[in-house]
Amino acid sequence: MEKSFKSVAVNFGLYLGIILTALTCGAYLINVELFLNTLFGVSFYLVAIALAIIAIVNAKKLLHGFISFKDAFTTYFITTLIGFGIVTLVSFILFNFVDVEAAALLKEKSLEKIALVYKSMNFAPEKIAEMVEKIESDNMFSLKNSMISLFVNYLLPLSIIGLLVAAVMKKNNPEAR
Repeated sequence: MEKSFKSVAVNFGLYLGIILTALTCGAYLINVELFLNTLFGVSFYLVAIALAIIAIVNAKKLLHGFISFKDAFTTYFITTLIGFGIVTLVSFILFNFVDVEAAALLKEKSLEKIALVYKSMNFAPEKIAEMVEKIESDNMFSLKNSMISLFVNYLLPLSIIGLLVAAVMKKNNPEAR
């Protein structure tokens, strides 16, 4: 049986999941506060985009040098979905079962950063206190919040980038028309 382009995407999704999990565990072991670092967060996006592009290139080779927009985007999306699905699950387990204290520390540091941002935007102190109180009452690493984060913070922006990448990477077979 011939290998499909979707199996290429699944394999690269697993590679992405392993790399992102290694980054997550590395940050956890080095300094938990790295999770609040913007550049660290951007590195997840860059690694994901790079691996998804490599997945499309490999899928294109598998399809004899041609790939439709739909197949290119499907490859990209499957790769990022699996990769970020894995790291979301790992983060959920890490911060809900392995080290709950680290989750509390991240929540506290996040609240401090959020309060500073709102203060710099001249929000009323009462409004800042209200927002901080709402965030304090919520578990940042609950399953619901982890899934929301997966879709809103990762898959949505990466899908928009994926549409652009798929448009650039597509190459239709002229003989197929």
